[in-house]
Amino acid sequence: MPAPDAEGVVTELLRSWGGGDSEALRRLVPLVYADLRQIAARHMRGERHGHTLDVTGLVHEAFLRLAGQRAAAWENRHQFFSVVARLMRRVLVDHARRRQAIKRGAAPMVLSLEEMDVLPEQAAVDLTALDDALKDLAGFDLRKSRVVELRFFGGLSVEETAGVLALSPATVKREWTIARAWLHRALKGPAASRGPELLR
Repeated sequence: MPAPDAEGVVTELLRSWGGGDSEALRRLVPLVYADLRQIAARHMRGERHGHTLDVTGLVHEAFLRLAGQRAAAWENRHQFFSVVARLMRRVLVDHARRRQAIKRGAAPMVLSLEEMDVLPEQAAVDLTALDDALKDLAGFDLRKSRVVELRFFGGLSVEETAGVLALSPATVKREWTIARAWLHRALKGPAASRGPELLR
């Protein structure tokens, strides 16, 4: 994430951009680009060499989608990284689904879950399966789904996630722990069994 002295500049540029200043986005890119590449690189770590979507492509596609959105009332950089996390998730899932549709039987696109500590016995999980599981989780517990999205896809810390969701860090930690356990069970079982009972 940006250094503390750059945080104010990032927030100021976001607000200017949200207010209609298109030049602000151009000035924002160099301030957050390295952070976004870091997030993208973590997601692409499990991919084979020569994959059609690389780190740079993921960041650029997320920025293209971001630039194409209507002006937003940006509050702070945490909100920005939250939106970018959601966009990166959509880019990755859309890419994986297109690839699978074009070449049936192709290996599923996988992401490393080592940092997430969801599947300790398995280093990676099918991205489309993770996305489907998160949609199922959001259907009955949106907050837990958002915590996973921000922490895993957005690379936000517990404290940053707490700031975005207006929760205490203790609540984020609790939701994160429960959501990881739910995903662990949900990704091992059939899709039909992904219900709130797995939260118990």
